[in-house]
Amino acid sequence: MKELQYLNRYFKKYSGRLLLGLVITIISTIFKLFVPKKIGDIIDIIENYTNGTTTNLEFVKHQLLINILIILGTALLAGFFTFLMRQTFIVVSRNIEFDLKNEIFKQYERLSLGFYKKNRTGDLMNRISEDVGKVRMYAGPALMYSVTNVTLLIVTLSYMFYKSPTLTLYAIAPLPILSFAIYKLSAAIHKRSTIVQQYLSKLTSFTQESFSGISVIKAYGIESRINTDFNNLAEGSKQKNVNLAKVQALFFPLMVLLIGLSNILVIFIGGNQFINGKIEHLGTIVEFLIYVNMLTWPVAVVGWVTSMVQQAEASQKRINEFLSEKPEIENLVNTKTPIKGNIEFHNLTFTYSDTKIRALKNLSFKVNSGETLAIIGNTGSGKSTILELIGRLYDVKNGQLKIDGKNSKDINLNSLRNSIGYVPQDAFLFSDTLFNNIKFGKENASNEEVFNAAKKASVHKNIKGFNKGYDTILGERGITLSGGQKQRVSIARAIIKNPKILLLDDCLSAVDTETEEKILNNIQSISKDKTTIIVSHRISSVKNADNIIVLEEGKIIQQGTHNELVMQEGYYKNLYAKQLLEKEN
Repeated sequence: MKELQYLNRYFKKYSGRLLLGLVITIISTIFKLFVPKKIGDIIDIIENYTNGTTTNLEFVKHQLLINILIILGTALLAGFFTFLMRQTFIVVSRNIEFDLKNEIFKQYERLSLGFYKKNRTGDLMNRISEDVGKVRMYAGPALMYSVTNVTLLIVTLSYMFYKSPTLTLYAIAPLPILSFAIYKLSAAIHKRSTIVQQYLSKLTSFTQESFSGISVIKAYGIESRINTDFNNLAEGSKQKNVNLAKVQALFFPLMVLLIGLSNILVIFIGGNQFINGKIEHLGTIVEFLIYVNMLTWPVAVVGWVTSMVQQAEASQKRINEFLSEKPEIENLVNTKTPIKGNIEFHNLTFTYSDTKIRALKNLSFKVNSGETLAIIGNTGSGKSTILELIGRLYDVKNGQLKIDGKNSKDINLNSLRNSIGYVPQDAFLFSDTLFNNIKFGKENASNEEVFNAAKKASVHKNIKGFNKGYDTILGERGITLSGGQKQRVSIARAIIKNPKILLLDDCLSAVDTETEEKILNNIQSISKDKTTIIVSHRISSVKNADNIIVLEEGKIIQQGTHNELVMQEGYYKNLYAKQLLEKEN
């Protein structure tokens, strides 16, 4: 139960409703107890009439009618209050589910990129869906039945002891055996529930990755192999669920056996006491039989509730693991300040914590507000890392990164990121309309702003050519579009934001040279008052920049304007000559 203590904050939040539910539960239980009592009274009335104690038949009929009406009335009232009880507890559990999912999602948003490199998407999805669902069962049905059954046990046993202490002791004698069995089985359920949830995460992750990469699977013709892998994983998951079900299946037969034993004891002991005169009325034995069978559900449900609690604890433990994660990137400054766009790297060295790859080595350069910097170099030279550090997707540990003369950590994170328009190397689009994908960069953008941004990114004509135009719904990750179209929509999304810092990470690689020239000219016209950093492998993309740096293994090996660099022997001149030759051919 240690892991489930995390939910106490939510129970406190909804304590008023839960207290109301407890009151309603007590009222419902009290009304339920009228039924066996009145049935016992009916048996006594009939017994008195048959043995001659009461001879007035009309009086007997009248008493029977009154007791029957009381039984009907109390049963209806008990049912009504049971309905209210379920409404109270189940609604609270749904509210807790809602709050917990929101908390997990916000935590996912806070966590840094390093977290997502270490965890699989399917597992993240499983924890916010399946695991939260298991926890809801604890916060709702498990809690409701626990409160109901504890109340019923206390009230019923109190009345039974009042009527006949000896017979009550015999009736509840099997319960300690049941408690011990539950204790032993609960440990096994908890262990197996954890394994089941782990396998479900693996299955979800595998499925999610297979669907996301379905084009690659089909292209390589490996459907049968993937299907075999899925079957093996599903078979393992099935076996773990069967192992859990086998343990859970022991509960109900055990309940039936012990409750049946209680009934036998009540009939045998109660019958002897009635014969010996220790129990005056036969109706008392009938009452006890009904009470014992009323206790069947509370006792029988113990196993189910225990199972739900154990599964919820296993799930909450998995949830707590993520909720306790501390984001590597934290907003250390509350005051928001406008960003001008002056960027300076000073003796900066950066190593990725997960792979231990040193991406940048003692790097130093400066970009003034309104200037355009181009970065060029081989794959793995550290180009994208520079852009990620500017956006504080990672934090600098060695050296300095200054924005407007301040350490990047000393600037409000929201101010910084709201001032950046970032077009990543791998263009990501959402499964939404093209209009909303562009508007994503500026939530309150007008139609005209969206159209203008698309025009500047040279994608407006393509969009208008679709049957539904800007209302075209994209497939997952923008699969509906070509690579070049995705890149241009991503550029439009950054442009519409009108940022002070524009970061373009090789975002024209899938665009033809003619379209590239148009986009670069448009970007040049709108970036006069912006700090623009362009990462590319193409000389045509970087030649108009105010300054160009050439990276190799995280170090600057060349720096200058296009005209200066083509006059120097080295990487830039060789690349320029190579690409010029390819263009001519």
